[in-house]
Amino acid sequence: MSRLQGRTAVVTGGGTGIGFGAAKRFVDEGAFVYLFGRRQEPLDAAVAQLGSSARAVRGSVTDLSDLDRLYAAVKAERGKVDVLFANAGTGAFAPLGEITPEHYDQIFDVNVKGLVFTVQKALPLMTKGSSIILTGSSTGVMGTPQFSIYSATKAAIRNLARSWALDLRGSGIRVNVLSPGPTRTELALEVVGEEAFDALGSATPIGRLGDPSETGAVAAFLASSDSSYMTGGEVFVDGGLAQV
Repeated sequence: MSRLQGRTAVVTGGGTGIGFGAAKRFVDEGAFVYLFGRRQEPLDAAVAQLGSSARAVRGSVTDLSDLDRLYAAVKAERGKVDVLFANAGTGAFAPLGEITPEHYDQIFDVNVKGLVFTVQKALPLMTKGSSIILTGSSTGVMGTPQFSIYSATKAAIRNLARSWALDLRGSGIRVNVLSPGPTRTELALEVVGEEAFDALGSATPIGRLGDPSETGAVAAFLASSDSSYMTGGEVFVDGGLAQV
């Protein structure tokens, strides 16, 4: 397939997990991809797998100067951003009564503030036909014990997409949310634990955990002109977890 032939994509949190799954699918469909993340080793490994159609830029979405450096590189080398997958995120458990300011700040700084400025700083490089994809979560529409702050960030992202679709009216730039459910990634296994996460996958109607390649396939759909009449929307890739 070549739905993304000649397009330039930026994927934050792109070295592993859902970000890498999307980046691989973007490259397979013809895009040149910039991977942005905090850790050099996973970024290098990802580029080694993706080949000459990928480039890594190390940095954090919470550091606005790092975002400036990312987009300066994209502008100098490619001149535009056709697809932005604002995927970087973090999470941790804390039940009500044990939520600390540090817990709140860390998760909101990455998942909401970082996402806001990831998108806003990309806009000067985006034109008619560009696609913005925000990573939400099935937790954004569900109650999840001990996970309220993370879940609240994902609910916030859902409204950002609705509001930004109106802000972008007439620009030809689309914005949608891709909301995964339990997907086998390094971060998810670290936060939840393998046994508990496998049980969560088994509880979905499909009966298993998702694979990043499956989320990547939906990201490629949202990135391409196949979704040209979609903006302000949300697509769940959750094995049915939040749907029944």
